Amino acid sequence: MLKLSMLNLVPLREGQTPKQAIQSMVTLAQTAERLGYERYWIAEHHNMPNLLSSATQLLVGHTLANTQTIRVGTGGVMLPNHSPLAVAEQYGTLATIYGDRIDLGVGRAPGTDPRTALALRRNAQDVSMNFPHDIQTIQRYFGSADEQGYVKAYLAMDKNVPLYILGSSTESAYLATGLGMPYVFAGHFAPRMMEMAVQIYRNGFKPSKYLDKPEVIICVNIIVADTDEEAHLLHTSQQQQFLGVVSGQMKPLQPPVADMSAVWSDDQEFAVKQMLGEDIIGSKESVRKQLLNLQARVQADEIMALNYIYDEAKQAESFEMLKEIADTL
Repeated sequence: MLKLSMLNLVPLREGQTPKQAIQSMVTLAQTAERLGYERYWIAEHHNMPNLLSSATQLLVGHTLANTQTIRVGTGGVMLPNHSPLAVAEQYGTLATIYGDRIDLGVGRAPGTDPRTALALRRNAQDVSMNFPHDIQTIQRYFGSADEQGYVKAYLAMDKNVPLYILGSSTESAYLATGLGMPYVFAGHFAPRMMEMAVQIYRNGFKPSKYLDKPEVIICVNIIVADTDEEAHLLHTSQQQQFLGVVSGQMKPLQPPVADMSAVWSDDQEFAVKQMLGEDIIGSKESVRKQLLNLQARVQADEIMALNYIYDEAKQAESFEMLKEIADTL
């Protein structure tokens, strides 16, 4: 069976309040748990009116408090915005409360625009080049007592929360190979280098005390419906969401529309479809074929699925049908 997990950016739907959107996040996590998904990750984004995943550690804690067994994590903590000590203390505290249910995906990008990235820091220094060192520092904080220095994250010590390197390029693949860590590729918005990055990671992987063989998770947008036509209609909400990124006019998640040509220009359509080039959309049979095609190319150990379906009931049905498909592969 193909392992499945979920990623959630906590979108604000048209007509929702922020509190209702956060409740939708929790409800979807409970659905993931009921269906037997491996893990449920929450992203980090800032200064976006339609994505509420800015205080990620609080949302992770809230999700853990409202679920029982599913692993909950970050997709990811964007390390330029945080000190390694603060990350270790926050997630060490969560591990103290909730036990071994926490994953820590970490990324090099800030998860926002440059001006907002500067506002997140206390000075103008770009610390993104510290990413490999910051990862190793966090791993030390989560390690045994004899690994610690003068500064310790006491609630993190001996928790060994697993870290995953997130990436959307080949650069992250080289880093994950060198550190011997699991690799999560962002095929849901940057699919162009996916196959190359996975090949680099697998070919160059160096075993470590954290992982003895390569582990690849591919993030991909997947929508399953009763028919291909319905799935593509539901997908127009996602296309509108990415159109907001391209145009800079971000709105709450919109209901589906019958004709996207009335919504975007030719240039905008091209840009959005480049970003969504690996999306898997269709009926159960269509999605099954598309998943097999994806697996033939990348041989993922796990698929981390997400979608921007406006109707929450339809979204839950989509994830249920996807789990039924994966269980037969």
